[in-house]
Amino acid sequence: MKMNWVEKFLMNNPIRAAFHVHVEAPLLERLGGRTEGLRVLEVGCGRGVGTEQIFRRFGAASVFAMDIDEDMVARARARLQGFPADRLRIEVGDVTAIDAEDASFDAVFDFAIIHHVPDWQAAVAEIRRVLKPGGRFYFEEVTRHALDKWSYRFFMEHPTENRFTAAEFIREVERQGMIVGSDYTERGGGDFVFGVGRVAPAAG
Repeated sequence: MKMNWVEKFLMNNPIRAAFHVHVEAPLLERLGGRTEGLRVLEVGCGRGVGTEQIFRRFGAASVFAMDIDEDMVARARARLQGFPADRLRIEVGDVTAIDAEDASFDAVFDFAIIHHVPDWQAAVAEIRRVLKPGGRFYFEEVTRHALDKWSYRFFMEHPTENRFTAAEFIREVERQGMIVGSDYTERGGGDFVFGVGRVAPAAG
């Protein structure tokens, strides 16, 4: 589900970008480390603030950034036009049907997009499919605790069925074969969950 105009306004402003750069990305780095020299996928790239952090803070060699909203993809392309084409691909795409082969990425980043997906379990399964052995899934998500609040219901549009708590999201990530363990934290009184799931390395 695409963001409505209110959420787009909230996401596409300097305050939100600053919070992303100075709070969210550093927190995920502490939980999961850098991705120096690795091939990375970002699901729900928005206007590219997170993509830029994946390059600059996390050190990725290349990024495939995707978003279901054509407008956001256009904004991301404009923002990130300075990155060479051999390091950055930005496309319209659906996280429940990722245009990539199995085990093709070293890391996947989700900066609060999966709560927009009606079948969020399918999104988690697709992320696991495209991760290599030893790969990492960095996630920041909005929980049912937040989505049930009047401000979210009145001003924004999200699926109303099949929403998750922090514990339910982590349980599904681990059910799909990515171990989170203690590498997560809840913020905002349970409104948000940040964490990293790890795929077991290849045997031998």
